[in-house]
Amino acid sequence: MRVTMTLSLPRQPSSVTRARHVLTTLLSLTDAAEDSRGHLAVLITEACANAVMHADPNSSVDIAIIIDDDVCQLEVGNRGSAPNGAGLNAELPAPLTVGGRGLPLIAALADEAAFVAGPPDHVLLRITKHLTEVRTSLVR
Repeated sequence: MRVTMTLSLPRQPSSVTRARHVLTTLLSLTDAAEDSRGHLAVLITEACANAVMHADPNSSVDIAIIIDDDVCQLEVGNRGSAPNGAGLNAELPAPLTVGGRGLPLIAALADEAAFVAGPPDHVLLRITKHLTEVRTSLVR
């Protein structure tokens, strides 16, 4: 099954929840396991929260969701710049009550995640998660 959707949401906190709801609805159409769906919910939440927090003031949060058989790819973009020195291999901050957990969480839960080249003054984070575990259902 192939499912794709693109969204352009306003740079506001409620967009994070909207993006997560769209993703979970699309994943409910698939055989993805509950843990994979949970990881993807965290991934889109963290990526969108970072975009809302760090984007240029008049930027939208642009999201592409591509589910193709056993792979889900998320792309979250906005006008702004990639973080300097705090890449996807950053350590979790201590204490955990401070900000800066998003990128390390993304790196830990994604199979692949990277900032990719886009138009000038744009940031695009591409996240890939393999959906190898399948939900079990009762067969009658």
